[in-house]
Amino acid sequence: MLAISLSSTVLIPVAFRTIIMNSTKNPLQSITHFPVLPFVGQKSHHGVSNFATKKPKQFKVLPKTSDYASLSTIPTELEKKRSIQQVEQDEEEHEITIQLSAAERQLADFWREIHGQNDWVDLLNPMDRRLRSELIRYGEMAQACYDAFDYNLFSKYCGTCKYMPSEFFDSLGMSQLGYDVSRYLFSTSNTNLPNFFRNSASPKVWSKHANWIGYVAISNDETSRRLGRRDITIAWRGTVTRLEWIQDIKDFLVPISSKIPCPDPTVKVQTGFLDLYTDKEEDCKYCRLSAREQILSEVRRLLDMYADEEVSITITGHSLGAALAILSAYDIVGRSLKDLAADRPAVPVCVFSFAGPRVGNVMFRERLESTLGLKVLRVVNAHDVVPKVPGFFFNERSPPMMMKYTKWLPWSYSHVGVELALDHRNSPFLKQAVHDDPIRAHNLEAHLHLLDGYHGKNHKFELASGRDIALVNKASDFLEDEFLVPPNWWQEENKGMVRNKDGHWVQPERRVHDLYCHGTLDDDHVQYLDLAGFG
Repeated sequence: MLAISLSSTVLIPVAFRTIIMNSTKNPLQSITHFPVLPFVGQKSHHGVSNFATKKPKQFKVLPKTSDYASLSTIPTELEKKRSIQQVEQDEEEHEITIQLSAAERQLADFWREIHGQNDWVDLLNPMDRRLRSELIRYGEMAQACYDAFDYNLFSKYCGTCKYMPSEFFDSLGMSQLGYDVSRYLFSTSNTNLPNFFRNSASPKVWSKHANWIGYVAISNDETSRRLGRRDITIAWRGTVTRLEWIQDIKDFLVPISSKIPCPDPTVKVQTGFLDLYTDKEEDCKYCRLSAREQILSEVRRLLDMYADEEVSITITGHSLGAALAILSAYDIVGRSLKDLAADRPAVPVCVFSFAGPRVGNVMFRERLESTLGLKVLRVVNAHDVVPKVPGFFFNERSPPMMMKYTKWLPWSYSHVGVELALDHRNSPFLKQAVHDDPIRAHNLEAHLHLLDGYHGKNHKFELASGRDIALVNKASDFLEDEFLVPPNWWQEENKGMVRNKDGHWVQPERRVHDLYCHGTLDDDHVQYLDLAGFG
Protein backbone atom coordinates (compact mmCIF):
# COMPACT_ATOMS: atom_id res chain seq x y z
CA MET A 1 0.00 0.00 0.00
CA LEU A 2 0.96 3.63 -0.37
CA ALA A 3 0.34 6.39 2.11
CA ILE A 4 -0.27 10.07 1.34
CA SER A 5 -0.26 12.99 3.76
CA LEU A 6 -3.69 14.60 3.41
CA SER A 7 -3.55 17.20 6.16
CA SER A 8 -4.82 20.71 5.53
CA THR A 9 -6.54 19.91 2.23
CA VAL A 10 -10.08 20.21 0.99
CA LEU A 11 -11.15 18.01 -1.88
CA ILE A 12 -13.10 19.46 -4.80
CA PRO A 13 -16.28 17.59 -5.71
CA VAL A 14 -15.83 15.24 -8.65
CA ALA A 15 -18.15 17.22 -10.95
CA PHE A 16 -16.14 20.41 -10.53
CA ARG A 17 -12.85 18.55 -10.70
CA THR A 18 -13.89 17.12 -14.03
CA ILE A 19 -14.69 20.58 -15.36
CA ILE A 20 -11.26 21.83 -14.36
CA MET A 21 -9.37 18.85 -15.70
CA ASN A 22 -11.20 18.83 -19.01
CA SER A 23 -10.77 22.55 -19.53
CA THR A 24 -8.12 23.76 -21.92
CA LYS A 25 -7.74 26.91 -19.87
CA ASN A 26 -5.78 27.48 -16.76
CA PRO A 27 -7.96 26.16 -13.89
CA LEU A 28 -7.41 29.39 -12.01
CA GLN A 29 -9.21 31.38 -14.69
CA SER A 30 -12.51 29.75 -13.78
CA ILE A 31 -12.25 29.97 -10.03
CA THR A 32 -15.13 32.39 -9.62
CA HIS A 33 -17.59 29.81 -10.91
CA PHE A 34 -16.99 27.31 -8.13
CA PRO A 35 -18.70 27.12 -4.75
CA VAL A 36 -17.09 29.31 -2.13
CA LEU A 37 -14.49 27.58 0.02
CA PRO A 38 -13.33 28.82 3.41
CA PHE A 39 -10.72 31.54 3.23
CA VAL A 40 -7.48 30.36 4.78
CA GLY A 41 -5.16 33.21 3.88
CA GLN A 42 -3.44 35.53 6.33
CA LYS A 43 -2.96 39.27 6.61
CA SER A 44 -0.23 41.32 8.11
CA HIS A 45 -0.66 42.73 11.60
CA HIS A 46 -1.19 46.15 10.04
CA GLY A 47 -4.41 45.04 8.36
CA VAL A 48 -2.86 45.65 4.92
CA SER A 49 -2.82 43.11 2.11
CA ASN A 50 -0.06 40.58 2.51
CA PHE A 51 0.95 39.29 -0.91
CA ALA A 52 3.61 36.86 0.32
CA THR A 53 1.92 33.53 -0.29
CA LYS A 54 3.09 30.27 1.19
CA LYS A 55 4.74 27.67 -1.00
CA PRO A 56 2.48 24.74 -1.86
CA LYS A 57 2.99 21.74 0.34
CA GLN A 58 4.90 18.86 -1.19
CA PHE A 59 3.07 15.55 -0.90
CA LYS A 60 5.52 12.66 -0.68
CA VAL A 61 4.37 9.15 -1.52
CA LEU A 62 6.19 6.63 0.62
CA PRO A 63 5.70 2.86 1.00
CA LYS A 64 4.67 1.62 4.43
CA THR A 65 6.96 -1.37 4.95
CA SER A 66 4.91 -2.69 7.86
CA ASP A 67 1.94 -3.03 5.55
CA TYR A 68 3.96 -4.94 2.99
CA ALA A 69 5.33 -7.26 5.66
CA SER A 70 1.84 -8.23 6.74
CA LEU A 71 0.75 -9.24 3.27
CA SER A 72 0.66 -12.93 2.57
CA THR A 73 0.30 -12.53 -1.18
CA ILE A 74 1.96 -10.36 -3.79
CA PRO A 75 -0.34 -7.82 -5.49
CA THR A 76 -1.22 -8.57 -9.05
CA GLU A 77 -0.09 -6.32 -11.86
CA LEU A 78 -3.68 -5.02 -12.17
CA GLU A 79 -3.82 -4.14 -8.47
CA LYS A 80 -0.49 -2.32 -8.77
CA LYS A 81 -1.75 -0.39 -11.77
CA ARG A 82 -4.92 0.58 -9.97
CA SER A 83 -2.93 1.72 -6.93
CA ILE A 84 -0.68 3.89 -9.07
CA GLN A 85 -3.68 5.39 -10.86
CA GLN A 86 -5.34 6.16 -7.52
CA VAL A 87 -2.20 7.85 -6.24
CA GLU A 88 -1.92 9.95 -9.40
CA GLN A 89 -5.58 10.88 -9.14
CA ASP A 90 -5.15 11.87 -5.49
CA GLU A 91 -2.09 13.94 -6.35
CA GLU A 92 -4.08 15.77 -9.04
CA GLU A 93 -6.88 16.42 -6.55
CA HIS A 94 -4.45 17.86 -4.02
CA GLU A 95 -2.69 19.96 -6.64
CA ILE A 96 -5.96 21.48 -7.83
CA THR A 97 -7.09 22.01 -4.25
CA ILE A 98 -3.90 23.89 -3.44
CA GLN A 99 -4.27 26.03 -6.56
CA LEU A 100 -7.89 26.83 -5.77
CA SER A 101 -7.07 27.86 -2.23
CA ALA A 102 -4.20 30.01 -3.49
CA ALA A 103 -6.53 31.75 -5.93
CA GLU A 104 -8.98 32.50 -3.15
CA ARG A 105 -6.16 33.86 -0.98
CA GLN A 106 -5.10 35.94 -3.95
CA LEU A 107 -8.56 37.56 -4.23
CA ALA A 108 -8.75 38.18 -0.50
CA ASP A 109 -5.27 39.69 -0.39
CA PHE A 110 -5.87 41.74 -3.53
CA TRP A 111 -9.18 43.35 -2.62
CA ARG A 112 -7.72 46.78 -1.81
CA GLU A 113 -6.29 47.05 -5.32
CA ILE A 114 -9.63 45.97 -6.77
CA HIS A 115 -11.23 48.60 -4.54
CA GLY A 116 -9.08 51.29 -6.14
CA GLN A 117 -6.22 51.70 -3.69
CA ASN A 118 -3.88 52.49 -6.60
CA ASP A 119 -6.54 53.94 -8.91
CA TRP A 120 -6.60 50.67 -10.91
CA VAL A 121 -3.21 51.35 -12.47
CA ASP A 122 -2.12 48.36 -14.60
CA LEU A 123 -5.43 46.59 -13.97
CA LEU A 124 -7.45 47.92 -16.93
CA ASN A 125 -5.10 47.42 -19.86
CA PRO A 126 -4.73 44.51 -20.01
CA MET A 127 -7.85 43.75 -18.00
CA ASP A 128 -7.19 42.00 -14.71
CA ARG A 129 -9.40 38.92 -14.48
CA ARG A 130 -10.10 39.43 -10.78
CA LEU A 131 -11.22 43.01 -11.34
CA ARG A 132 -13.39 41.95 -14.28
CA SER A 133 -15.07 39.29 -12.18
CA GLU A 134 -15.76 41.73 -9.34
CA LEU A 135 -17.08 44.42 -11.69
CA ILE A 136 -19.54 41.95 -13.18
CA ARG A 137 -20.57 40.81 -9.72
CA TYR A 138 -21.34 44.33 -8.53
CA GLY A 139 -23.00 45.10 -11.86
CA GLU A 140 -25.30 42.16 -11.31
CA MET A 141 -26.19 43.54 -7.89
CA ALA A 142 -27.23 46.77 -9.62
CA GLN A 143 -29.13 44.77 -12.26
CA ALA A 144 -31.02 43.07 -9.42
CA CYS A 145 -32.73 46.41 -8.74
CA TYR A 146 -34.29 46.29 -12.20
CA ASP A 147 -35.23 42.63 -12.04
CA ALA A 148 -36.96 43.08 -8.68
CA PHE A 149 -38.76 46.36 -9.41
CA ASP A 150 -42.52 46.32 -10.08
CA TYR A 151 -43.04 48.32 -13.30
CA ASN A 152 -46.63 47.14 -13.80
CA LEU A 153 -48.89 50.20 -13.94
CA PHE A 154 -51.91 47.92 -13.46
CA SER A 155 -50.61 46.69 -10.13
CA LYS A 156 -51.42 48.58 -6.98
CA TYR A 157 -47.92 47.68 -5.87
CA CYS A 158 -46.30 49.43 -8.84
CA GLY A 159 -43.13 51.19 -7.69
CA THR A 160 -42.25 48.64 -5.01
CA CYS A 161 -39.81 45.76 -4.82
CA LYS A 162 -41.55 42.50 -5.70
CA TYR A 163 -39.76 40.55 -2.99
CA MET A 164 -39.26 40.82 0.75
CA PRO A 165 -35.68 41.58 1.89
CA SER A 166 -35.13 38.13 3.36
CA GLU A 167 -36.14 36.55 0.03
CA PHE A 168 -34.50 39.07 -2.30
CA PHE A 169 -31.46 37.25 -3.70
CA ASP A 170 -33.07 33.80 -3.48
CA SER A 171 -36.06 35.01 -5.50
CA LEU A 172 -33.75 36.32 -8.21
CA GLY A 173 -31.65 33.14 -8.32
CA MET A 174 -28.66 34.99 -6.87
CA SER A 175 -28.20 33.24 -3.54
CA GLN A 176 -24.64 32.29 -4.59
CA LEU A 177 -23.59 35.92 -4.11
CA GLY A 178 -23.54 35.37 -0.37
CA TYR A 179 -25.12 38.69 0.66
CA ASP A 180 -28.11 39.49 2.86
CA VAL A 181 -30.28 42.56 2.30
CA SER A 182 -30.33 44.60 5.50
CA ARG A 183 -32.49 47.49 4.32
CA TYR A 184 -34.58 48.74 1.42
CA LEU A 185 -34.24 52.33 0.22
CA PHE A 186 -37.15 54.58 -0.73
CA SER A 187 -37.38 58.06 -2.18
CA THR A 188 -40.16 60.56 -2.60
CA SER A 189 -41.51 61.01 -6.13
CA ASN A 190 -42.14 64.71 -5.48
CA THR A 191 -38.97 65.75 -7.30
CA ASN A 192 -38.16 67.30 -10.65
CA LEU A 193 -37.30 63.89 -12.16
CA PRO A 194 -40.82 62.54 -12.80
CA ASN A 195 -39.81 60.07 -15.51
CA PHE A 196 -37.69 58.17 -13.00
CA PHE A 197 -40.73 57.09 -10.98
CA ARG A 198 -43.53 54.61 -11.65
CA ASN A 199 -46.97 55.08 -10.16
CA SER A 200 -49.91 52.69 -10.22
CA ALA A 201 -53.09 53.41 -12.14
CA SER A 202 -55.07 52.07 -9.19
CA PRO A 203 -56.62 54.51 -6.70
CA LYS A 204 -55.74 52.02 -3.94
CA VAL A 205 -51.98 52.24 -3.97
CA TRP A 206 -49.37 51.24 -1.44
CA SER A 207 -48.01 54.81 -1.38
CA LYS A 208 -48.83 58.03 -3.20
CA HIS A 209 -45.38 59.50 -2.73
CA ALA A 210 -42.73 56.76 -2.52
CA ASN A 211 -40.78 54.57 -4.92
CA TRP A 212 -38.33 51.79 -4.08
CA ILE A 213 -34.90 52.88 -5.32
CA GLY A 214 -32.42 50.30 -4.04
CA TYR A 215 -31.07 48.38 -1.09
CA VAL A 216 -28.22 47.95 1.37
CA ALA A 217 -26.71 44.46 1.68
CA ILE A 218 -23.99 42.89 3.80
CA SER A 219 -21.76 39.93 2.91
CA ASN A 220 -22.30 36.80 4.96
CA ASP A 221 -19.51 35.01 6.84
CA GLU A 222 -18.56 32.65 4.03
CA THR A 223 -18.39 35.36 1.38
CA SER A 224 -16.54 37.68 3.76
CA ARG A 225 -13.82 35.06 4.17
CA ARG A 226 -13.52 34.79 0.40
CA LEU A 227 -13.43 38.57 -0.09
CA GLY A 228 -11.00 39.17 2.75
CA ARG A 229 -13.31 41.61 4.54
CA ARG A 230 -16.94 42.28 5.47
CA ASP A 231 -18.46 44.16 2.54
CA ILE A 232 -21.36 46.62 2.81
CA THR A 233 -22.88 47.11 -0.64
CA ILE A 234 -25.31 49.89 -1.55
CA ALA A 235 -27.09 49.33 -4.87
CA TRP A 236 -29.13 52.10 -6.52
CA ARG A 237 -31.90 51.57 -9.05
CA GLY A 238 -31.62 53.48 -12.31
CA THR A 239 -33.69 53.56 -15.49
CA VAL A 240 -33.82 50.57 -17.79
CA THR A 241 -36.65 50.97 -20.30
CA ARG A 242 -36.69 54.66 -21.15
CA LEU A 243 -34.33 57.58 -21.56
CA GLU A 244 -36.98 60.26 -21.12
CA TRP A 245 -35.52 61.13 -17.74
CA ILE A 246 -32.61 62.77 -19.57
CA GLN A 247 -35.04 65.46 -20.67
CA ASP A 248 -35.74 66.17 -17.00
CA ILE A 249 -32.09 66.96 -16.29
CA LYS A 250 -31.59 70.66 -16.06
CA ASP A 251 -28.03 71.83 -16.61
CA PHE A 252 -28.20 74.13 -13.63
CA LEU A 253 -25.85 73.35 -10.79
CA VAL A 254 -26.54 74.18 -7.16
CA PRO A 255 -24.14 74.29 -4.18
CA ILE A 256 -24.04 70.89 -2.53
CA SER A 257 -23.86 72.72 0.80
CA SER A 258 -27.54 73.65 0.38
CA LYS A 259 -28.41 70.05 1.33
CA ILE A 260 -25.17 68.35 2.42
CA PRO A 261 -22.59 70.10 4.65
CA CYS A 262 -19.57 71.26 2.66
CA PRO A 263 -17.04 73.99 3.54
CA ASP A 264 -16.65 75.08 -0.08
CA PRO A 265 -19.70 76.85 -1.60
CA THR A 266 -18.22 76.53 -5.11
CA VAL A 267 -18.68 72.74 -5.02
CA LYS A 268 -21.86 72.19 -7.00
CA VAL A 269 -23.95 69.27 -8.26
CA GLN A 270 -26.95 68.79 -10.53
CA THR A 271 -30.07 69.92 -8.70
CA GLY A 272 -32.29 66.94 -9.56
CA PHE A 273 -29.80 64.37 -8.27
CA LEU A 274 -29.36 66.29 -5.04
CA ASP A 275 -33.12 66.58 -4.49
CA LEU A 276 -33.68 62.88 -5.14
CA TYR A 277 -31.02 62.02 -2.56
CA THR A 278 -32.09 64.44 0.17
CA ASP A 279 -35.83 65.15 -0.19
CA LYS A 280 -38.41 63.45 2.03
CA GLU A 281 -42.15 63.34 2.66
CA GLU A 282 -43.15 63.73 6.30
CA ASP A 283 -46.59 62.15 5.75
CA CYS A 284 -45.27 58.99 4.08
CA LYS A 285 -43.93 56.23 6.29
CA TYR A 286 -41.66 54.97 3.51
CA CYS A 287 -39.89 58.25 2.83
CA ARG A 288 -40.34 60.33 5.97
CA LEU A 289 -36.60 59.82 6.13
CA SER A 290 -34.71 60.96 3.05
CA ALA A 291 -32.68 58.42 1.09
CA ARG A 292 -29.65 60.10 2.61
CA GLU A 293 -30.87 59.56 6.16
CA GLN A 294 -31.82 55.97 5.41
CA ILE A 295 -28.37 55.15 4.05
CA LEU A 296 -26.26 56.93 6.65
CA SER A 297 -28.19 55.52 9.58
CA GLU A 298 -28.02 52.00 8.14
CA VAL A 299 -24.29 52.21 7.42
CA ARG A 300 -23.75 53.43 10.96
CA ARG A 301 -25.78 50.50 12.33
CA LEU A 302 -23.82 47.94 10.29
CA LEU A 303 -20.47 49.43 11.25
CA ASP A 304 -21.50 49.20 14.89
CA MET A 305 -22.56 45.58 14.37
CA TYR A 306 -19.22 44.61 12.80
CA ALA A 307 -17.02 46.90 14.87
CA ASP A 308 -14.37 44.22 15.36
CA GLU A 309 -14.02 43.35 11.67
CA GLU A 310 -12.36 44.89 8.65
CA VAL A 311 -15.14 46.43 6.57
CA SER A 312 -15.43 48.01 3.13
CA ILE A 313 -18.25 50.03 1.59
CA THR A 314 -18.93 49.43 -2.11
CA ILE A 315 -21.57 51.51 -3.89
CA THR A 316 -22.93 50.63 -7.31
CA GLY A 317 -25.59 51.80 -9.69
CA HIS A 318 -26.52 52.16 -13.34
CA SER A 319 -27.73 55.21 -15.24
CA LEU A 320 -29.40 57.60 -12.80
CA GLY A 321 -28.45 55.11 -10.08
CA ALA A 322 -24.81 55.71 -10.97
CA ALA A 323 -25.24 59.42 -10.21
CA LEU A 324 -26.81 58.58 -6.85
CA ALA A 325 -23.96 56.15 -6.13
CA ILE A 326 -21.37 58.89 -6.61
CA LEU A 327 -23.36 61.43 -4.63
CA SER A 328 -23.96 59.09 -1.68
CA ALA A 329 -20.31 57.96 -1.66
CA TYR A 330 -19.20 61.60 -1.61
CA ASP A 331 -21.53 62.21 1.33
CA ILE A 332 -20.31 59.19 3.29
CA VAL A 333 -16.64 60.03 2.83
CA GLY A 334 -16.95 63.81 2.92
CA ARG A 335 -18.80 64.54 6.07
CA SER A 336 -20.21 61.51 7.78
CA LEU A 337 -17.56 58.79 7.68
CA LYS A 338 -15.84 60.12 10.81
CA ASP A 339 -19.12 59.76 12.64
CA LEU A 340 -20.04 56.50 10.91
CA ALA A 341 -16.71 54.84 11.66
CA ALA A 342 -15.79 56.37 14.98
CA ASP A 343 -13.09 54.58 17.00
CA ARG A 344 -12.21 52.11 14.27
CA PRO A 345 -9.68 51.84 11.40
CA ALA A 346 -10.41 53.63 8.16
CA VAL A 347 -13.24 52.14 6.11
CA PRO A 348 -12.41 52.10 2.36
CA VAL A 349 -15.24 53.42 0.16
CA CYS A 350 -15.41 52.70 -3.56
CA VAL A 351 -17.90 53.31 -6.39
CA PHE A 352 -18.38 51.00 -9.37
CA SER A 353 -20.75 52.89 -11.65
CA PHE A 354 -22.23 51.91 -15.00
CA ALA A 355 -23.39 54.25 -17.78
CA GLY A 356 -23.73 57.20 -15.42
CA PRO A 357 -24.21 60.88 -16.26
CA ARG A 358 -22.04 63.70 -15.00
CA VAL A 359 -22.91 64.73 -11.45
CA GLY A 360 -21.12 67.98 -10.59
CA ASN A 361 -18.71 70.69 -11.62
CA VAL A 362 -14.91 70.80 -11.68
CA MET A 363 -14.75 71.82 -8.02
CA PHE A 364 -16.89 68.81 -7.12
CA ARG A 365 -14.45 66.56 -8.95
CA GLU A 366 -11.41 68.17 -7.31
CA ARG A 367 -12.85 67.84 -3.83
CA LEU A 368 -13.99 64.27 -4.42
CA GLU A 369 -10.69 63.05 -5.88
CA SER A 370 -8.01 65.17 -4.19
CA THR A 371 -9.45 66.26 -0.86
CA LEU A 372 -11.55 63.25 0.02
CA GLY A 373 -9.66 60.59 -1.94
CA LEU A 374 -12.84 58.78 -3.00
CA LYS A 375 -12.24 56.00 -5.52
CA VAL A 376 -14.61 55.85 -8.49
CA LEU A 377 -14.40 53.50 -11.48
CA ARG A 378 -16.91 54.36 -14.20
CA VAL A 379 -17.77 51.72 -16.82
CA VAL A 380 -19.24 53.25 -19.98
CA ASN A 381 -20.09 52.34 -23.56
CA ALA A 382 -18.41 54.84 -25.88
CA HIS A 383 -21.62 55.13 -27.93
CA ASP A 384 -24.01 55.70 -25.03
CA VAL A 385 -25.53 59.19 -24.86
CA VAL A 386 -26.12 59.25 -21.08
CA PRO A 387 -22.46 59.68 -19.98
CA LYS A 388 -22.27 62.68 -22.31
CA VAL A 389 -24.82 64.69 -20.28
CA PRO A 390 -25.30 67.06 -18.58
CA GLY A 391 -22.65 69.59 -19.61
CA PHE A 392 -22.71 68.65 -23.26
CA PHE A 393 -20.69 71.73 -24.32
CA PHE A 394 -18.47 72.45 -21.31
CA ASN A 395 -16.98 69.38 -19.67
CA GLU A 396 -13.75 67.53 -18.84
CA ARG A 397 -13.09 66.97 -22.56
CA SER A 398 -13.07 70.68 -23.35
CA PRO A 399 -9.72 72.43 -23.85
CA PRO A 400 -8.12 73.28 -20.46
CA MET A 401 -7.99 76.99 -21.27
CA MET A 402 -11.71 77.01 -22.04
CA MET A 403 -12.55 75.17 -18.80
CA LYS A 404 -10.42 77.62 -16.83
CA TYR A 405 -12.88 80.38 -17.68
CA THR A 406 -16.11 78.34 -17.95
CA LYS A 407 -15.85 76.13 -14.87
CA TRP A 408 -17.82 78.72 -12.91
CA LEU A 409 -20.80 78.55 -15.25
CA PRO A 410 -23.93 76.76 -13.96
CA TRP A 411 -23.86 74.36 -16.92
CA SER A 412 -20.18 73.38 -16.80
CA TYR A 413 -19.71 69.77 -15.63
CA SER A 414 -16.92 67.26 -15.15
CA HIS A 415 -16.84 63.48 -14.78
CA VAL A 416 -15.04 62.06 -11.75
CA GLY A 417 -12.75 59.11 -11.15
CA VAL A 418 -11.32 56.64 -13.63
CA GLU A 419 -13.15 55.71 -16.82
CA LEU A 420 -13.22 52.26 -18.39
CA ALA A 421 -14.55 52.87 -21.90
CA LEU A 422 -15.98 49.87 -23.74
CA ASP A 423 -17.20 49.69 -27.33
CA HIS A 424 -20.15 47.52 -28.31
CA ARG A 425 -18.88 47.41 -31.90
CA ASN A 426 -16.10 45.09 -30.73
CA SER A 427 -18.57 42.38 -29.80
CA PRO A 428 -19.52 40.00 -32.63
CA PHE A 429 -22.77 39.25 -30.80
CA LEU A 430 -24.26 42.76 -30.83
CA LYS A 431 -25.90 44.89 -33.50
CA GLN A 432 -23.65 47.69 -34.61
CA ALA A 433 -26.22 50.45 -35.10
CA VAL A 434 -27.76 52.16 -32.09
CA HIS A 435 -29.09 55.39 -33.59
CA ASP A 436 -32.53 53.84 -34.11
CA ASP A 437 -32.70 52.61 -30.51
CA PRO A 438 -30.39 54.52 -28.10
CA ILE A 439 -31.44 52.35 -25.15
CA ARG A 440 -29.33 49.52 -26.60
CA ALA A 441 -26.05 51.26 -25.93
CA HIS A 442 -27.25 52.21 -22.44
CA ASN A 443 -28.42 48.77 -21.35
CA LEU A 444 -26.73 47.42 -18.21
CA GLU A 445 -26.76 43.78 -19.30
CA ALA A 446 -24.96 44.88 -22.46
CA HIS A 447 -22.29 46.58 -20.35
CA LEU A 448 -21.77 43.36 -18.37
CA HIS A 449 -21.52 41.43 -21.63
CA LEU A 450 -18.89 43.87 -22.90
CA LEU A 451 -16.97 43.55 -19.63
CA ASP A 452 -16.91 39.79 -19.96
CA GLY A 453 -15.34 40.04 -23.40
CA TYR A 454 -12.96 42.93 -22.70
CA HIS A 455 -9.28 42.05 -22.27
CA GLY A 456 -7.73 45.44 -22.96
CA LYS A 457 -7.35 47.98 -25.75
CA ASN A 458 -6.67 46.39 -29.13
CA HIS A 459 -7.28 42.94 -27.66
CA LYS A 460 -9.65 40.49 -29.31
CA PHE A 461 -13.15 40.34 -27.83
CA GLU A 462 -13.52 36.95 -26.15
CA LEU A 463 -15.95 36.02 -23.41
CA ALA A 464 -13.89 35.23 -20.32
CA SER A 465 -16.52 33.51 -18.21
CA GLY A 466 -18.93 32.38 -20.90
CA ARG A 467 -21.65 34.67 -19.49
CA ASP A 468 -24.98 33.92 -21.18
CA ILE A 469 -25.39 36.28 -24.14
CA ALA A 470 -29.19 35.91 -23.95
CA LEU A 471 -29.13 38.19 -20.90
CA VAL A 472 -28.36 41.11 -23.20
CA ASN A 473 -31.87 40.94 -24.65
CA LYS A 474 -33.69 40.81 -21.32
CA ALA A 475 -34.89 44.39 -21.79
CA SER A 476 -33.53 45.37 -25.19
CA ASP A 477 -33.12 44.33 -28.81
CA PHE A 478 -29.34 44.34 -29.03
CA LEU A 479 -28.28 40.82 -30.00
CA GLU A 480 -27.87 39.93 -33.64
CA ASP A 481 -30.95 38.11 -34.92
CA GLU A 482 -28.90 35.06 -35.90
CA PHE A 483 -28.64 34.07 -32.22
CA LEU A 484 -32.43 33.58 -32.09
CA VAL A 485 -32.97 35.38 -28.79
CA PRO A 486 -36.22 37.38 -28.84
CA PRO A 487 -36.00 41.02 -27.72
CA ASN A 488 -37.33 42.09 -24.32
CA TRP A 489 -37.93 38.50 -23.30
CA TRP A 490 -37.70 39.05 -19.54
CA GLN A 491 -41.23 39.18 -18.08
CA GLU A 492 -43.34 37.71 -15.35
CA GLU A 493 -45.49 34.70 -16.15
CA ASN A 494 -48.92 35.92 -17.30
CA LYS A 495 -47.70 39.43 -16.46
CA GLY A 496 -48.23 38.70 -12.80
CA MET A 497 -51.86 37.61 -13.12
CA VAL A 498 -53.01 34.54 -11.14
CA ARG A 499 -56.26 32.62 -10.75
CA ASN A 500 -58.13 33.17 -7.51
CA LYS A 501 -60.26 30.56 -5.77
CA ASP A 502 -63.21 31.47 -8.01
CA GLY A 503 -61.17 30.84 -11.13
CA HIS A 504 -60.90 34.54 -12.03
CA TRP A 505 -57.66 36.09 -13.19
CA VAL A 506 -56.57 38.82 -10.78
CA GLN A 507 -53.54 40.72 -9.56
CA PRO A 508 -52.36 38.86 -6.43
CA GLU A 509 -52.16 40.45 -3.03
CA ARG A 510 -48.62 41.01 -1.87
CA ARG A 511 -46.90 42.09 1.26
CA VAL A 512 -45.11 45.42 1.11
CA HIS A 513 -42.00 45.75 3.21
CA ASP A 514 -43.15 47.85 6.18
CA LEU A 515 -39.82 47.93 7.94
CA TYR A 516 -39.04 51.06 5.96
CA CYS A 517 -36.17 51.90 8.25
CA HIS A 518 -34.64 50.86 11.54
CA GLY A 519 -36.62 53.56 13.26
CA THR A 520 -37.79 57.12 12.58
CA LEU A 521 -36.33 60.54 13.13
CA ASP A 522 -36.01 59.52 16.79
CA ASP A 523 -33.80 56.57 15.89
CA ASP A 524 -30.50 56.57 17.78
CA HIS A 525 -28.44 56.17 14.60
CA VAL A 526 -30.15 59.15 12.97
CA GLN A 527 -29.86 61.35 16.04
CA TYR A 528 -26.24 60.38 16.55
CA LEU A 529 -25.42 61.66 13.07
CA ASP A 530 -27.38 64.86 13.67
CA LEU A 531 -29.19 64.45 10.35
CA ALA A 532 -32.78 64.88 11.45
CA GLY A 533 -32.81 68.60 10.79
CA PHE A 534 -30.78 68.52 7.57
CA GLY A 535 -32.21 67.82 4.12
